[in-house]
Amino acid sequence: MDDLVKFLVARIMDDNHAYAYVADTLGGESLLDSHLPMLDLIEQLAHDCTTMHPSDSRSAGLEYALRVLGQSYAAHPAYQQEWRP
Repeated sequence: MDDLVKFLVARIMDDNHAYAYVADTLGGESLLDSHLPMLDLIEQLAHDCTTMHPSDSRSAGLEYALRVLGQSYAAHPAYQQEWRP
Protein backbone atom coordinates (compact mmCIF):
# COMPACT_ATOMS: atom_id res chain seq x y z
CA MET A 1 0.00 0.00 0.00
CA ASP A 2 2.91 2.36 0.68
CA ASP A 3 3.94 2.20 -2.99
CA LEU A 4 0.42 3.08 -4.12
CA VAL A 5 0.28 6.01 -1.70
CA LYS A 6 3.63 7.31 -2.95
CA PHE A 7 2.46 6.87 -6.54
CA LEU A 8 -0.78 8.78 -5.89
CA VAL A 9 0.99 11.63 -4.11
CA ALA A 10 3.46 11.93 -6.99
CA ARG A 11 0.63 12.04 -9.55
CA ILE A 12 -1.21 14.66 -7.48
CA MET A 13 1.94 16.78 -7.39
CA ASP A 14 2.27 16.42 -11.17
CA ASP A 15 -1.35 17.49 -11.60
CA ASN A 16 -0.89 20.44 -9.24
CA HIS A 17 2.13 21.59 -11.24
CA ALA A 18 0.09 21.33 -14.44
CA TYR A 19 -2.69 23.42 -12.89
CA ALA A 20 -0.14 25.99 -11.71
CA TYR A 21 1.22 26.24 -15.25
CA VAL A 22 -2.29 26.78 -16.61
CA ALA A 23 -2.98 29.45 -13.99
CA ASP A 24 0.27 31.24 -14.86
CA THR A 25 -0.42 31.03 -18.58
CA LEU A 26 -4.15 31.70 -18.72
CA GLY A 27 -4.87 33.35 -15.39
CA GLY A 28 -6.35 32.08 -12.16
CA GLU A 29 -9.92 32.20 -13.44
CA SER A 30 -9.10 29.33 -15.76
CA LEU A 31 -9.03 27.04 -12.71
CA LEU A 32 -12.54 27.77 -11.47
CA ASP A 33 -13.85 24.41 -12.67
CA SER A 34 -10.63 22.49 -11.99
CA HIS A 35 -10.16 19.32 -10.02
CA LEU A 36 -7.86 20.99 -7.49
CA PRO A 37 -10.23 20.51 -4.53
CA MET A 38 -10.54 16.81 -5.39
CA LEU A 39 -6.75 16.47 -5.60
CA ASP A 40 -6.46 18.01 -2.15
CA LEU A 41 -8.96 15.50 -0.76
CA ILE A 42 -7.13 12.56 -2.34
CA GLU A 43 -3.85 13.82 -0.92
CA GLN A 44 -5.49 14.00 2.53
CA LEU A 45 -6.71 10.40 2.16
CA ALA A 46 -3.20 9.30 1.21
CA HIS A 47 -1.83 11.05 4.28
CA ASP A 48 -4.50 9.46 6.47
CA CYS A 49 -3.58 6.03 5.11
CA THR A 50 0.06 6.47 6.12
CA THR A 51 -0.84 7.55 9.66
CA MET A 52 -3.77 5.21 10.32
CA HIS A 53 -3.07 2.12 12.40
CA PRO A 54 -3.83 -1.11 10.48
CA SER A 55 -6.18 -2.23 13.25
CA ASP A 56 -8.38 0.83 12.70
CA SER A 57 -11.71 -0.40 11.34
CA ARG A 58 -11.60 2.27 8.61
CA SER A 59 -8.27 1.17 7.12
CA ALA A 60 -9.72 -1.48 4.77
CA GLY A 61 -12.21 0.99 3.31
CA LEU A 62 -9.54 3.65 2.95
CA GLU A 63 -7.21 1.23 1.14
CA TYR A 64 -10.02 0.26 -1.22
CA ALA A 65 -10.84 3.91 -1.92
CA LEU A 66 -7.19 4.66 -2.74
CA ARG A 67 -7.06 1.66 -5.09
CA VAL A 68 -10.16 2.93 -6.89
CA LEU A 69 -8.77 6.47 -7.10
CA GLY A 70 -5.47 5.10 -8.35
CA GLN A 71 -7.22 3.61 -11.38
CA SER A 72 -7.58 7.10 -12.82
CA TYR A 73 -3.81 6.95 -13.38
CA ALA A 74 -3.78 3.39 -14.78
CA ALA A 75 -2.33 4.63 -18.10
CA HIS A 76 0.74 6.00 -16.32
CA PRO A 77 3.82 3.81 -16.89
CA ALA A 78 4.51 3.50 -13.14
CA TYR A 79 1.01 2.20 -12.34
CA GLN A 80 1.07 -1.39 -11.12
CA GLN A 81 -1.80 -3.73 -11.98
CA GLU A 82 -1.63 -5.25 -8.48
CA TRP A 83 -3.09 -1.98 -7.16
CA ARG A 84 -6.42 -2.57 -8.90
CA PRO A 85 -9.29 -3.06 -6.47
